[in-house]
Amino acid sequence: MSIVNAIHVKSITDIQNEIIEEFEVYDDWMDKYNYLIEISRELPVIDSKLKVNENLINGCQSKVWLNAEYNQGKIDFSADSDAIITKGIVALLIRVLSGRTPAEILNVDLYFIDRIGLRQNLSPTRSNGLLSMIKQMKLYALAYQTKYQ
Repeated sequence: MSIVNAIHVKSITDIQNEIIEEFEVYDDWMDKYNYLIEISRELPVIDSKLKVNENLINGCQSKVWLNAEYNQGKIDFSADSDAIITKGIVALLIRVLSGRTPAEILNVDLYFIDRIGLRQNLSPTRSNGLLSMIKQMKLYALAYQTKYQ
């Protein structure tokens, strides 16, 4: 299922459970990394004008650009990375969080990360990058909630 189709139809819980099921197919972490690479290819290409320093996430070893736009009470995220595994990780986060209200993003429990073993199987620098991506998405949500509530 494409990222865009999954966003607006299902609940956050449904999407997280779907991701868990997708990863359960693989026993080996090399296969899971390959699946992350596959997922990275599904991430829509962002406009090159969004690849600016203001959209770079601090705390990531690789370059990750994250853009957020507020539309009709919901936040739409777009992103890119120069590292393929990192791009797969941000694609998963976008799949879960894009098209949601600021309150949903701020209150979400991203349990899929631990359930698929992602946090445990990332290098310390990639794990820090994951936390930085989540933090930035929640900061965007807080900013939009403050601005529009």
